[in-house]
Amino acid sequence: MERNARESGKQPLHLYAIGIGSNRPLSRHLTPRAIVHAAMAALDLPPFSVVARAPVIVTAPVGPSMRRYANSAAIVASPLAPEDMLGRLQELEARFGRRRYRRWGARTLDLDMLLWSGGAVNCRRLTIPHKLFRTRGFVLRPLAAIAPRWRDPATGFSVAQLAARLRKTKAVRI
Repeated sequence: MERNARESGKQPLHLYAIGIGSNRPLSRHLTPRAIVHAAMAALDLPPFSVVARAPVIVTAPVGPSMRRYANSAAIVASPLAPEDMLGRLQELEARFGRRRYRRWGARTLDLDMLLWSGGAVNCRRLTIPHKLFRTRGFVLRPLAAIAPRWRDPATGFSVAQLAARLRKTKAVRI
């Protein structure tokens, strides 16, 4: 695909699995669920194109936040390289009022690159696959709904397999 794109003068398209979350309303009408839907719409404007959308689920928070989250996922096509994509996603978060002041605090919008069609990235600003996506049901459930066969380059497991492994009950010794 990249060679054909170069020959035709077009940039190659990359696919990104994006985790989307919100647990802080912007107003009475812009609830976390509405913010997730608005973010999906924003991810469907150039230089992005939404290929698939997961349903929105409501989940308990991770960390000290008390507010429940609205979570979803999208598969997004874009000619942007991963670090450029990160910058654009952070700009989008800022447009929705995201302030980076406390880890795991309440946030109006959280956009995470979970997987990338190019495999893995590990640099100072960015790690793909996302470090914690394999252990989080609120990430894997929506992602499995739209990309069950997408393989984690680190483990070789598909998203569906990762989600199933997370659901398995673990024996507890007393």
